[in-house]
Amino acid sequence: MDLKTASAIRRLRLVSAPEAISFLLLLVCSVLKRATDFNAVPVMGMIHGVLFILYVIFWLDAWNRTKWSAKTGIWFFVLSVLPTGGFFAERRLKREAEDAVIASRARQEGIVNA
Repeated sequence: MDLKTASAIRRLRLVSAPEAISFLLLLVCSVLKRATDFNAVPVMGMIHGVLFILYVIFWLDAWNRTKWSAKTGIWFFVLSVLPTGGFFAERRLKREAEDAVIASRARQEGIVNA
């Protein structure tokens, strides 16, 4: 895995958990808006919107660089629209990055010709 591909996956990982947290907070703010006079939906909506747009941009970049299959690429997008999906995406991306490092080291040591 080259440096740009690793960076693309890392950026997607870094934004996935905050995006999931902002989604959950937006849901809580929506409930609070209807149950009380507390209205933080406009602020939380903007924060979540910015994080979601970043997620989509980083997702497209990672998909382009890693050459994921359509199933894998779409799965990461579906995870972004589920309330806790960003946590699962982050965990899977971390595992994928670790596997890439292991494969790279094996290639350097001549163990694998991949």
